[in-house]
Amino acid sequence: MANKMSEILLRPVFNENPIALQILGICSALAVTSNLKVTSVMCICLTVVAAVSSMLVSLIRNQIPGSIRIIVQMTIIASVVILVDQVLKAVAYDISKQLSVFVGLIITNCIVMGRAEGFAMKNPPVDSFLDGIGNGLGYSVILLALAFVRELFGSGTLYGYEVLPIATNGGWYVPNGMLLLPPSAFFLIGLFIWGLRAWKKSQVEAPDFKMAANTPKGEVA
Repeated sequence: MANKMSEILLRPVFNENPIALQILGICSALAVTSNLKVTSVMCICLTVVAAVSSMLVSLIRNQIPGSIRIIVQMTIIASVVILVDQVLKAVAYDISKQLSVFVGLIITNCIVMGRAEGFAMKNPPVDSFLDGIGNGLGYSVILLALAFVRELFGSGTLYGYEVLPIATNGGWYVPNGMLLLPPSAFFLIGLFIWGLRAWKKSQVEAPDFKMAANTPKGEVA
């Protein structure tokens, strides 16, 4: 039992990471990773939403008509997101303003929707809750690593505290402002995925999902 729970919890972090392997949740990874503090809050919000919404969907999965299951899932996810957003505004208003619409957009996040449909509809509540936490942690690992690199080398700070002595303050480091632009996150994610797949060959797509070497343009093998 404990082994099964740990597998459900840790599998999305290491072996089936939603960003590195499944390439989901990329939009928020591009938008909110220039500041480590803001990224941490976004990760907590998504993890809470994924875990709670998956558990709630699982609790009523046998009563949801198949024809409207997506609508029901989105209603549950939206309700949890609204609750999380209101709590965030109450306890961390400044960070809520920085996150802007991205907390609300968790409603349409592929990771949350995918786990509700792909896992919670077929598994009991406790397993679904752990799966939601695991996928939130998998998402968080990539985003926090991304934010660490972008804030450290883009601003010379971490969590707003100066780490690298900045030239304008008499130090030696000149911040690379390009790292604070959204396109830099796109390239960094690409490098993370490349590094992971070079290290773990099992993460590379099977030949059936690759385009053949001599496939004519516009056609798929």
